[in-house]
Amino acid sequence: MTGLMKSIMKKVVLLISVSIVLVGCVNKPVKPDRPYYAPVAPQQLQQPKPIDGSIFNAATNLDIYGDGRAHRVGDIITIVLSEKTQSSKSASTTADKTSSLSIPQPTILGNALSVFGAPLSANIDSSNNSFDGEGSSDMSNSLSGDITVTVHEVLPNGVLSVRGEKWMQLNQGDEYIQISGLVRPQDIAADNTIPSTKLADARIGYSGTGGVHDTNVMGWLTRFFISPLWPF
Repeated sequence: MTGLMKSIMKKVVLLISVSIVLVGCVNKPVKPDRPYYAPVAPQQLQQPKPIDGSIFNAATNLDIYGDGRAHRVGDIITIVLSEKTQSSKSASTTADKTSSLSIPQPTILGNALSVFGAPLSANIDSSNNSFDGEGSSDMSNSLSGDITVTVHEVLPNGVLSVRGEKWMQLNQGDEYIQISGLVRPQDIAADNTIPSTKLADARIGYSGTGGVHDTNVMGWLTRFFISPLWPF
């Protein structure tokens, strides 16, 4: 095998190796019914009934005078999505530099010095250097809608830990919203809703699956050519 063939084989092997790595880095499609976002299991809602001989039992108590706001594990609460983000950044740089040098012919006792009849004076033409740079970036996002989630934990300070997901099956794939965070009982409205802007430690995910979603995803080969691995 000639040296040229060996070089070609090495490049082919390198390209295949990089391709395999990039294919392995492709995100797997998200599937519904993730255990983290699943509702509270019925077994966790069942409290043991104490045997005290009393008619009233706190485990099965229904507060008919309550306001209907979520406050226990297993209660549901509606989160109103009202997310809006906007950012803008611009930068501009300008630099100029001009330089020149002139050395007059030296003299001794009024006589100009020279070498083989040529004067020793020197003059360097002025040089100009300039640089102009400018960049800008604008980005905005918005998300609106409603999603009803479940209370999974009541912290010692009364804050509610909530999470849940919503999947919508469409004719060209699925769309889903996944959300989790912490809610203060004081922020819950009378209709048992809360805006997403008051959700602490919020984790909100919105995406989809199917043909329409795949057309908006960059292929692995394209990602390779715009990644730091591409040296040109």
